Amino acid sequence: MTTQQQHDSVLLQEAVDALNITPTGIIVDGTFGRGGHSRLILQQLSEEGQLIAFDKDPEAIAYAEREFGDDSRFSICYDSFANIYEQLDAKGLIGKVTGVLLDLGVSSPQIDQAERGFSFMKDGPLDMRMDSERGESAASWIARASESDIKYVLKTFGEEKFASRIARKICEAREEAPINTTGQLAKIIDEATPKKDPGKHPATRSFQAIRIFINSELEDLTKCLESSFELIAPGGILVIISFHSLEDRIVKRFFKKLAKGDDFPKDLPIRASDIKPKMKLLGKPLKPGADEVSGNVRARSAIMRVAQKL
Repeated sequence: MTTQQQHDSVLLQEAVDALNITPTGIIVDGTFGRGGHSRLILQQLSEEGQLIAFDKDPEAIAYAEREFGDDSRFSICYDSFANIYEQLDAKGLIGKVTGVLLDLGVSSPQIDQAERGFSFMKDGPLDMRMDSERGESAASWIARASESDIKYVLKTFGEEKFASRIARKICEAREEAPINTTGQLAKIIDEATPKKDPGKHPATRSFQAIRIFINSELEDLTKCLESSFELIAPGGILVIISFHSLEDRIVKRFFKKLAKGDDFPKDLPIRASDIKPKMKLLGKPLKPGADEVSGNVRARSAIMRVAQKL
């Protein structure tokens, strides 16, 4: 199998700058991908610094070991970033991490390889697992899920307005033949969609929804955010790059809750000094500039939020 390793990290310089790295810092790259952020982070660390990366894609792990395996400052965990606390606890690093970076986009090699099953533009096995060696594939789930479950996933994780029609058509189609390829599923969704958005493939939201569900992406993100706050040192920084509204909403609410401080009853008279916020928002949400979007269309929906632990 030929693996396309090229991946343009979105908001690369901006994200690494936001980490405010010190040479002896301990940084976590929770979404290694193809190492774009990790490579730039390592350039700012001294021999005493550490970079701990995470990825649950076996191909990303192999790439990391090949490209960075000889660097004593670098280590990578073959695991979901949802387990960041457990992994860092085993290394004795709770409360010592100075920065955590999460780039929540699907990497280009995953999208571009038809055999990974992420893209409706290339026909391949209907897989969609970030970790191709664990868990249930999209094809397996679609074969067994009830119509109501499929509708729920498409509506909840894809905000698909034709979720009912698409779910019904999927269930009808699988009675005729198993749905095993991305091409089959994309065709069913296309035919089930009565009104198409200009310039947008009708399968976009449904494929996003199924991918998010199959990989437990939103649950993992929520757990990772909570764990990241616990493991970073005071003054440590969280940098999160999201690519769709569901992710960004979770990040925004998490940051806002901790920046607000203790939640007292509405009518209780309190002083400002009693509120004790736990995080400080740094700057405004940042989006890629026109030049970056023109050079990398996948950057168009990205938004970066940054917060610091107090």
